[in-house]
Amino acid sequence: MLDATPRRFDALPNRPGVGYKPQHFAEIMEDPGPVDWLEIHAENYMGAGGRPIAQLRHLAERFPISVHGVGLSIGGEAPLDAEHLARLRQLLGWLNPASFSEHLAWSTHDSHFFNDLLPLPYTEATLARVCAHIDQVQEAVGRRMLLENPSTYLAFAESQIPETEFLAEIAARTGCGLLFDVNNVFVSATNQKTDPYSYIDAFPLHLVGEIHLGGHDEDEDDHGAPLLIDSHGCEVVDPVWEMYRYTLQKGGAKPSLIEWDNDVPEWPVLAAEAARADALLAEVPA
Repeated sequence: MLDATPRRFDALPNRPGVGYKPQHFAEIMEDPGPVDWLEIHAENYMGAGGRPIAQLRHLAERFPISVHGVGLSIGGEAPLDAEHLARLRQLLGWLNPASFSEHLAWSTHDSHFFNDLLPLPYTEATLARVCAHIDQVQEAVGRRMLLENPSTYLAFAESQIPETEFLAEIAARTGCGLLFDVNNVFVSATNQKTDPYSYIDAFPLHLVGEIHLGGHDEDEDDHGAPLLIDSHGCEVVDPVWEMYRYTLQKGGAKPSLIEWDNDVPEWPVLAAEAARADALLAEVPA
């Protein structure tokens, strides 16, 4: 059993953060630049010790930490994995992070795990299932979670509820907060030929506890139309930065994360992305 770590940061600051990668540990500890907080993926830190846990303990002494889960399968039809939930509870218990979040998605079926975050139809049945799972998670870990809007590549014909209303209703029923991923909005709007700014206008920004920014890959569908893939493997593109600016103007300053999980760059490149977010946050009236 890991020793408990007392909470040192009760909330994330309305400042830039980055997704932590071990190759950046020394540079972050020496000079984090504009970065004021860090995010980790929960599943990478569910072990009992070793270098990753030791580094995380050092980081948690200095920075607020956000824990982002990718494996709960909140939207799955099956019950939540009790062992996974127990490991998550243990991690959150000793780390006591400033924030915890998961995805509006599913990634398991029967005994199979899919290495992807798959979309859901927005129906009353899905709504009830997602809310029941979130209630179970929040009760198990003893804290409020944030739920992230997904990136999608198609729409389900059986969907009955607009995504923004679906997320707002989940928050109303469970008391969870929301995580607003701007790149996901851009990806989904491009793929489905909808207006991303209308989505932002309809989103309950007052419930947002974090904003995410990331890169995507560009491809084409079978008809030659643009198809964007949420890859987190490159810089944030200019249209997403403009949407981020618009989101801040409407919803105010929020803790804002640069996600870069694939083809991870050298620290100065990642820090430069955080500095760009910092400049836009500075434009928001206090």
